[in-house]
Amino acid sequence: MMKMVQKRLWIILLCHTLLSSGCASTGDSNTYKNALMNFGSVQSVAVLPFKNLTTDNDAAERTRDTFMGMLLATEAMYVVPPGEVERGIERAGLRDPTKPTTEKVKTLGQILQVEAIITGVLREYGVVRSGQTQANLISVSVQMLEAETGNVVWSADSTKGGIGIGDRLLGGGGAPMNQVTKEAINDLLDQLFE
Repeated sequence: MMKMVQKRLWIILLCHTLLSSGCASTGDSNTYKNALMNFGSVQSVAVLPFKNLTTDNDAAERTRDTFMGMLLATEAMYVVPPGEVERGIERAGLRDPTKPTTEKVKTLGQILQVEAIITGVLREYGVVRSGQTQANLISVSVQMLEAETGNVVWSADSTKGGIGIGDRLLGGGGAPMNQVTKEAINDLLDQLFE
């Protein structure tokens, strides 16, 4: 009888450990923050179009729009509207806004009258599958460039969503794409404002 109770406790403990450690979201981040930069002096920022490494042609634009809206909602800085950013890109003669040169960052900063420029790369976006289980996943990296010097003063990445052990065992479908995207952006903003 005692061995049966011990066996059941062991199974419950094992299942609890597997389910609680099975989160697919990564808390690990690669963050760089220039210790000499006074981030409080950044009053306005321009977010350039994100580079899209996914098969979804609109994913980078949706992610950028969500990032801009959530950054603006922090009320920590003014975010230049996308139309103004596009006009600034044209005036600066920026051929590839997803990877501006140091000189183009300086020029764009002067044209848009901002203290910083943010660029981003969308590495993954959409449904991932493993066997019969599927879930939404996003992986995005962003960096802030000081407009006066063109130097990177902050960079971070975030990956959220995916298939966890709980999804595999219980057949869950993961969180909706908009929720996963907001989680990743919240993670990025937490890294910026920490």
